[in-house]
Formats: sequence, C-alpha cells, structure tokens
Amino acid sequence: MSHVSYDDFAKLDIRVAKIVSTEPIPGKTRIIKGIIDLGNETRNVIIGGAQYYKPEDIIGKVVIVIANLEPKTMAGVESNAMLLAADVDDKPFWLTVNEDVPLGSPIK
Repeated sequence: MSHVSYDDFAKLDIRVAKIVSTEPIPGKTRIIKGIIDLGNETRNVIIGGAQYYKPEDIIGKVVIVIANLEPKTMAGVESNAMLLAADVDDKPFWLTVNEDVPLGSPIK
C-alpha cells in the first residue's frame, strides 16, 4: 500500500449528502442516475450497484461523497461527485453517518 500525504488528502472535499432521486439508465444494469443534495446545491451522480439495489430503494439515503472529483460522463450522464462505499464482492455498502448531520457538512 502506498502512502498519501496529508496535503493530498486535504485536497479532497468530502461531504455528507442525501440521495433525493434516482432513475434507471436505459440499457445499463450496474449503474443508475441519481441526484444528491449537498445542503446548498444538488448534483447529478452515477451510482453503482444497480444489480443489487432498485433505484427507489436508495432514495433518502444519507451518504458520504467526494464533491470535488473531476466530472465524468458515463452512459450519457455527467457525474459530479462520487459516493464512497465499502466494496464487498462487488456490492457497494455506502458510507454514512449515524447522527442527524446537516447536509453538506465536511468530513475531515
């Protein structure tokens, strides 16, 4: 495992967000389109795990995202953040918080 400097880690804008809507992407079985709420703005994201979760099952889920990741377009959808998840046999388990934390709160 390689090390990452604190300065490199500090460049990441990691925040609390909520999945507010989702929809399937025609022809795709492993990803769905989602909209997340970061407290002061909403963003489109691509969410993996569509083979395990129905789009409607994850609406309302509070997640942890990297908000300043370079945008990426997949299946015609531009993703403007990345949800962080534990990966167990290719199934995502999204990171979250246990308390009622304001959306957009930074993770340090």
